[in-house]
Amino acid sequence: MAVISGASFTQFKKQLINPLDCSNLSSLYIFPTNGSAMYRHDMNMWNMVYEDFLSDSEKEKIISVLKEAIKDFEVEEKFGKMIENRESQITISMLGQEAPIDKKKEWDRDKDKRQKIINKIKDQLSDFEIHIAGTTSIDITKKGIDKAYGINKMVKYLEIPLTEILFIGDALNNGNDSPVKSLGVSYKEVKSVDDTKNIIKNLLNKRK
Repeated sequence: MAVISGASFTQFKKQLINPLDCSNLSSLYIFPTNGSAMYRHDMNMWNMVYEDFLSDSEKEKIISVLKEAIKDFEVEEKFGKMIENRESQITISMLGQEAPIDKKKEWDRDKDKRQKIINKIKDQLSDFEIHIAGTTSIDITKKGIDKAYGINKMVKYLEIPLTEILFIGDALNNGNDSPVKSLGVSYKEVKSVDDTKNIIKNLLNKRK
């Protein structure tokens, strides 16, 4: 099983890995920052397989452009950092990374607010990939890096065909999951965590 997300590996550990009640994680592969990095568990520790770092000058440029773009963008309440350097990705979370889930869900349901920001920065950052992510975030990575890129890296590393992959995502239509559709893999769109759990449970039951 592989999990690919715009989250940093630190967030993965906090939100997914640490709460797991499982001693054997050798079959779990983690792809943080939209597939720009990959981690696997071996010899009782997490090891980085690859990471496509942004250079210092690239990070400085992205952060500078983002700061200028949001100067006139009003946010009533902020929770933690808005702009994060995730080394292989710069992420701006418009309410702050620590914002409560309910506030995040309500802030930009139709993605119009973030699209306005992207429209302001896309020409200056045309050498990068810009993704609407989650409920309040925009992720920026090197050109060509998205979730399809991460899956291609995975199939080469694990030597498995694309036809054996089932991708489960909640942003397959014009979201940061949509590049995956071009690969020809099977995919299912979900609306909630429970939807994802049910699909995985059904797959596991079929293996019994």
